[in-house]
Amino acid sequence: MTYGIAAIAHTLGAAENVADAAPRYTADQERVRDWGYRTFHRADDATGVTDLAATAGAAALERAGLTADQVDLVVLAIPDLAEYLYWDAAAACQAALGAHRAEAALVNQACSGGVVAFDLVAGRFATHPDYRVALILTASRVCEPYKNRMESDTSIASDGAVAAVVVRDHPRCQWLTTETISDGRYARFARLPGGGTAQPFSPEYPEPGVLARPFDRMQEHFGDDVRTMLQYARRIQSNNREVIERACKRASVEFGEIRRILHLNENLKALTAFARDLGVGLEHTNAEISMAHGHLGTADQLFALEWLLDAGQLDSGDLVALTSTGTGMHWACTLLKV
Repeated sequence: MTYGIAAIAHTLGAAENVADAAPRYTADQERVRDWGYRTFHRADDATGVTDLAATAGAAALERAGLTADQVDLVVLAIPDLAEYLYWDAAAACQAALGAHRAEAALVNQACSGGVVAFDLVAGRFATHPDYRVALILTASRVCEPYKNRMESDTSIASDGAVAAVVVRDHPRCQWLTTETISDGRYARFARLPGGGTAQPFSPEYPEPGVLARPFDRMQEHFGDDVRTMLQYARRIQSNNREVIERACKRASVEFGEIRRILHLNENLKALTAFARDLGVGLEHTNAEISMAHGHLGTADQLFALEWLLDAGQLDSGDLVALTSTGTGMHWACTLLKV
């Protein structure tokens, strides 16, 4: 069983200059400058993550020459919160698109969701031989009362969505395999203190709090145990490579055959270290795209893939790795053959 990408399309929030907007988000503007980002995207307050996803999905279907009633499966991958609690955001996207005969599925594995979604599609195609068309929706909309775009992570968070129409037996951008490594020992890293069943909203706790800076979260988790903190950092580094090597082994290809490795839209220092650890040139990653658009949550990899395809920078037969490191923790890699 195989499938390929028939079309990709995106929608983005309004572009904002990082230098101009930074004072609204952080007092540490030197840190933000060192990250290297030039532009990020912010959606208007009335636009939710499912609005972005449905808009991108409709555009991708149009590019593929397909209609919503031909879709058998809708997969929505989001990195954090949707518009409402007790609400199925994937089903809401299915309805907004008019794909009423399609199954809807939600992937919520932090920023790894867009990479992992390919495996979910492969599984559904394998167990449902009648499924022919799936729509992968990757979207991110920062909830600013709970998360600071320029302080809660080591990247500048952007709003946007990218959709991919995938079709059984399609010859272009064929899925080869997806591999995921999970380590739940670090699941506490990116949780809000309130708003769940452990501490529901109440007069005493009317707000869930704001997601703390990564370093503060690490200190809370590890305390003064520097050795364990270093082990964690090394595990991130080693798993970034191991998950790609596992994918290559499963697909019977060599690591050196990969033409592009499209990772999270991390800051420039982080992507430079990522490329160095993998032994590839920075130009073989998504670094330039990242600096021009910011971190789009689950949508980074598909956005970079669309950009490279439209720019004619990928040739037929090229191997592309979509990779991610997501809080939880998850490391994921999807291999595609253009």
